[in-house]
Amino acid sequence: MGFIKSIKRFDLNFEVKLSTYAVPYMIGEIKRYMRDDGPIKVSRSIKELSIKIKELQKEYFYKKGEDITLQKLSKELKVSEEDIVLAMESSKTIESIENTTYLNTKDGNTICLLDTLSNQKNQEEMLTNKLVISQLIENLEKRDKEIILLRFYKEKTQAQVAKILGITQVQVSRLERKILQGMKNKLLEA
Repeated sequence: MGFIKSIKRFDLNFEVKLSTYAVPYMIGEIKRYMRDDGPIKVSRSIKELSIKIKELQKEYFYKKGEDITLQKLSKELKVSEEDIVLAMESSKTIESIENTTYLNTKDGNTICLLDTLSNQKNQEEMLTNKLVISQLIENLEKRDKEIILLRFYKEKTQAQVAKILGITQVQVSRLERKILQGMKNKLLEA
């Protein structure tokens, strides 16, 4: 639309190229659209209701010094509470799931909204996996269990495990591979 409008309003007396005139005009049209209509199309009646709600909220707070309740808004504007909520939600800005919600200043790590969203299926699957692994470890022989616990739960190196158990690092490596393969086979059998 900005390009079409710029063509209609372009005058050769400007002594500039059409592109020089049209590009800023198109950018302005895009900004106006985003400002007025937003990224999500909301009906005029909802926009008008949202404006009335904001005005009433300001007025009420100015007079009473507290926020107006949803029920009072509904009664005052003669609109259902659901419509009030819809209008209030429609005027909120849209948040990107990539926006930073937490910044850990100690190590500089950030957490975005996407990181905080959880999926019930994933949590159930993780819990099931932990239970199965726990059961597999419980069924191991004492030395095998100790190797797995030291390596994967206490995060010891093979050399550290070898020193604790009084065997060589090569033996720890072979035993670890054998134990993990055995656990995998039991999982596949089930």
